[in-house]
Amino acid sequence: MATLSVAAILAENARRRPAKTALVEGERRLSFGAAWRTALAQAGALTGLGIRPGDRVALMAPNTAEFPLAYYAIAAAGGVVVPVHLLLSAGEVEHVLRDSGASLLLVHPAQAGTGRAAADAVGVQVVTLGDEFDRLATDAEPLTSYVTRAADDPAVILYTSGTTGVPKGAVLSHFNLVMNATVCAFDANDIRPDDIALGALPLFHAFGQTVSLNSTWRAGATLVLLPRFDAARAIELMVKEDVNTFHGVPTMFVALAGAAADTDVLPALRVCISGGASLPVAVLERFEAAFGARIYEGYGLSETSPTATVNQPVFGTKVGTIGHPLWGVDAEIARAEVEGRIELLPPGELGEVVIRGHNVFSGYLGRPEATEEALVDGWFRTGDLGTKDEQGFLRIVDRKKDVIIRGGYNVYPREVEEVLVRHPGVAQVAVIGLPDELHGEEVCAVVVPAPGSAPDAAALTEWSKEHLGRHKYPRRVEFTDELPLGPSMKVLKRELRTRFTG
Repeated sequence: MATLSVAAILAENARRRPAKTALVEGERRLSFGAAWRTALAQAGALTGLGIRPGDRVALMAPNTAEFPLAYYAIAAAGGVVVPVHLLLSAGEVEHVLRDSGASLLLVHPAQAGTGRAAADAVGVQVVTLGDEFDRLATDAEPLTSYVTRAADDPAVILYTSGTTGVPKGAVLSHFNLVMNATVCAFDANDIRPDDIALGALPLFHAFGQTVSLNSTWRAGATLVLLPRFDAARAIELMVKEDVNTFHGVPTMFVALAGAAADTDVLPALRVCISGGASLPVAVLERFEAAFGARIYEGYGLSETSPTATVNQPVFGTKVGTIGHPLWGVDAEIARAEVEGRIELLPPGELGEVVIRGHNVFSGYLGRPEATEEALVDGWFRTGDLGTKDEQGFLRIVDRKKDVIIRGGYNVYPREVEEVLVRHPGVAQVAVIGLPDELHGEEVCAVVVPAPGSAPDAAALTEWSKEHLGRHKYPRRVEFTDELPLGPSMKVLKRELRTRFTG
């Protein structure tokens, strides 16, 4: 039986280049050797806390050194990492802990309030990263190496909401993640051991985790962490640390292009990768003009580990597209309206993007029906609409589901609607995404007031802040007497978008 572990990414670097800088965070610098020794000590602490191979360990931390060390420690102990989105409310964290069956939560002091409240409600053990976890690691017997796992064993469970609005756990195997990191590093882009990448994307998110952390380390390169993204600070840090690789979502490229004008010295960037949402061509052009660097736009989903396609030097790049599938991955266009089977379309036709390859997840945790709907005839149905041209370049045109992508984070309208409709002043609500220059899209709630009430827009936004993650609550609230309905009584959101855009 073939065995494989994500932990090997760090273990091999410790063997091949122990003294090389692996991680930089503020004044903290860790070599690959030191990082692996710390991860093995932490893995010993996890074993001491009762974590056994296959147990789920939730990890809630910002982009500080604690995240990658704990991530690799969990993998080394044979556990399954359940990254927790930092913008979630305690109730939402509770769902992730309960649904994943996590037996332990490792939480950064900055998130301890929310994390502990959620863990206490579910009865999950909590350990605070930093002093508490360090003490346990110092007292523990470190593991001598990582625990053996089968290649198809789960490594990470990423929570992603489908159109149902209830976040589902996408189960990614060691094979999925090691292959995605390897192919991103060596086939999609030419990543070299002397590269230095800025880790500004949240590591709890699939993009930051695979592309910034795992693939940078897979190539033996250095990762410089930036806990809170701020364009001026990012530029300053990239110059100071000789960063030549930047991964970001479109909002980050917007901010960097804006900040470049007020900066004397800019970093010499060799590799820039955009993902998470469609990159407006105007933004790409502004950034490339300011930095003299090319952006390679890509595409993927939590369910595809996440990278599925990207503009790659080997195929040339085409602005406004998401490039070609990764090595060992196929991405095609299928008839969107056909359920239960995959019917591929010829080049140029609009349909649903479908993916197959080593990057496709095992399924949704404990949700066989949802898994069956997503995995059809050996293909993963993305729910995104796109086209593929004669040269094989893919383009995302629209989303089959009405997902709003705000600043690179997915916001699922139904989840927001479920919360807003509980407000006493709301009779009906439809949540839509409206174009926004900074965030790509902004969350807008179109409300039909309850009879006899006259809710105030600002008050509704304030109220929703208490019940929804920071990226989800509606910044804009509009009122209407009735929602436009189609023949099947579904709200015609495209009509609302047209009405409220501008």
